[in-house]
Amino acid sequence: MVGTQTTPIGGRTRSTFAVVNGAHYRSPSSAPPSSAGSDYGGIIEFTREDVEALLNEKSKRKDRFNYKERCENMIDYIKRLKACIRWFQDLELSYSLEQERLKNSLELAQQKCMEMELLLKIKEEELNSIIVEMRRNCTSLQEKLKQEETQKTVAVEYLVKERDARLNYERSQSTLEEDLGRAQRELHSANEKISSLNDMYKRLQDYVTGLQQYNGKLHSELSNVEDELKRIEKEKANVVESLAMLRGQLALSMASQVEATKMKDALTSEVASLRVELQQVRDDRALQMSQGKTLTSELVKFKDATEKSSSEVDNLTTKTNELEAKCTLQDNQIKALQEQLENAEKKLEVSDISVIETRTEFEGQEKIVKDLERRLAVAEYKVVEGEKLRKELHNTILELKGNIRVFCRVRPLLSDEGCNTDGKLISYPTSMEAAGRGIELNHNGQKHSFTFDKVFAPNASQEDVVIEISQLVQSALDGYKVCIFAYGQTGSGKTYTMMGKPGHPEEKGLIPRSLEQIFRARQSQHPEGWKYEMQVSMLEIYNETIRDLLSRNKPPSDSTRQENGTPGKQYTIKHDASGNAHVTDLTVVDVQSVEEVAFLLNRAANSRSVGKTQMNDQSSRSHFVFTLRIYGVNESTDQQVDGILNLIDLAGSERLSKSGSAGDRLKETQAINKSLSSLSDVIFALAKKEDHVPFRNSKLTYLLQPCLGGDSKTLMFVNISPDQSSAAESLCSLRFASRVNACEIGTARRNTYGRSTQLSSRLSYF
Repeated sequence: MVGTQTTPIGGRTRSTFAVVNGAHYRSPSSAPPSSAGSDYGGIIEFTREDVEALLNEKSKRKDRFNYKERCENMIDYIKRLKACIRWFQDLELSYSLEQERLKNSLELAQQKCMEMELLLKIKEEELNSIIVEMRRNCTSLQEKLKQEETQKTVAVEYLVKERDARLNYERSQSTLEEDLGRAQRELHSANEKISSLNDMYKRLQDYVTGLQQYNGKLHSELSNVEDELKRIEKEKANVVESLAMLRGQLALSMASQVEATKMKDALTSEVASLRVELQQVRDDRALQMSQGKTLTSELVKFKDATEKSSSEVDNLTTKTNELEAKCTLQDNQIKALQEQLENAEKKLEVSDISVIETRTEFEGQEKIVKDLERRLAVAEYKVVEGEKLRKELHNTILELKGNIRVFCRVRPLLSDEGCNTDGKLISYPTSMEAAGRGIELNHNGQKHSFTFDKVFAPNASQEDVVIEISQLVQSALDGYKVCIFAYGQTGSGKTYTMMGKPGHPEEKGLIPRSLEQIFRARQSQHPEGWKYEMQVSMLEIYNETIRDLLSRNKPPSDSTRQENGTPGKQYTIKHDASGNAHVTDLTVVDVQSVEEVAFLLNRAANSRSVGKTQMNDQSSRSHFVFTLRIYGVNESTDQQVDGILNLIDLAGSERLSKSGSAGDRLKETQAINKSLSSLSDVIFALAKKEDHVPFRNSKLTYLLQPCLGGDSKTLMFVNISPDQSSAAESLCSLRFASRVNACEIGTARRNTYGRSTQLSSRLSYF
């Protein structure tokens, strides 16, 4: 039918009102200008109301026997009909040309989108490899920086210890210098006393012998000290070599830290040994001072032994020279340690420079990594935007083609289902073209590939499914007729997809989640001036009988079911001239919130026919149809929309050999398979574009006629079981879904009306 929207044709806008090219359309009641042998001149356009008025026009009969006047009226009526038909033919031709042009442009855009996706994927792989390399370099640099900082900390601690040791050595040196000055002063005083000691020389000869023995002892101690000094010099050479090795090892890796630790231990032990030697020297000095005092006292006592005291003075002079030599040696050792300390400070400075350079290099690499991460984020954003664009273009193509969209969902394996022994039954292609849209089924050693609009793996959640249909649900609020139905064998998860799992809010199905979305959108559009009224109806088709699930009458038992479900009511499917369907005597309830709809859903679920079979403990034995009628008014623009959302849970197809049905279950199975077979016949006829489509073969197909053959947006869920024993049924379901996806049912039309349209006439259509 011709709607009230304006359609672009050939780059210009065609008006849908009765004014074209400045010419006004004349109403059917007024007589058009007649001219013999010619039709109406000019271009005349027709609206829906004009066509209905033309079809419903009745001739005015003043004289029923005036055949001439009747013939003239009839000829005029036929001319107007011809003009209307000719206008429709022109409009159809222009629509066909415009549709072909849009198809070509969309195919070109889709091809460009695929090329862009390929380029983005290649670029993304390159960026990923670069980022991995940069992260690896960054990790190594961080480790190197930590090593350098650790080495720096150790070197600083070593420097502090060396400074403390240097201070201790300086204090020791000053102490030794003071002792040397005191000894020199004592020697001077001894020289002054030599003159008084000459007379004691003879008496001290015996004592000199003892002193000579003591001198031999001192010589032995001196040799020991010299050996100790040689050992210290060797240790000094070792320390110098170790420091040279440390200088080379600081520029390398973690081994340098171990060597530095060893070097520190060696230096610590050397410092400890030097301190011990220093303490020994002090002890020797104290002993010598005590001996000098003893000698002085003895020299005072033995003044007559002055001749022998000269040799003692010589010995004392020798000891003094030895002490001076030892002090000089210690000064040299202190200078060597100072040089070692200076070298350590230089190495520390080099280490600081290396740390700074490493940190600078690390910061540069970090900037590169951040830049690459930013570029990766931009690339990922472009990929997401490209995927959105692809979906939008795909949906636009489907809307232009009028195809039925098909989503495939595979349920997880149940605990009582055995694992597949012949290989994986179902697999999913990973190529860019088929990712998320392709599915492959292995049956009897042969692989069957199918492609749909979306494929949900067993790990997909209910929320993932609802996200994919959210735009379709929104279309119902925008004034479109929307139909979503679930198809599949018994036990494949249709009812779980549509209704969810009772008592588990996180596993709610499409019906409750779609209603939540609609009521949220209704609330968000309220500030824009939109007000909506909604009505709900629910029915089931059981054994080709319609039952009202919201009727307050108690549902009859299986043995007493009436032909039309409820005594006294005739549930008849009727279609109006616009192609809309409604069921007479069906209960329609006004709803204002999600809670009210949830209550009605629970009430309908308790009234629905279910039964136990060998394939499913809770098998749906009827087709469940949920209908939400939406009427919206924008008070600011006087625009009205009329949308319908049909959510259908079909009964599952099953084989009698597997279900083991008998008695009433057998009759139910036969009725279900018959209605699904009729649905298959309708799909085949639509796919082949036959003139006659057998919608009337079952009540299910007759009720779905506006969705399958009208201007509705239709989506089918095909539910698949991954069990090996269900492979044949799954293959049949996938083949049927593929045929459904190829059907063209016409372009969806938005239902908008003027302010004068009454609510009662809007909310009765299916």
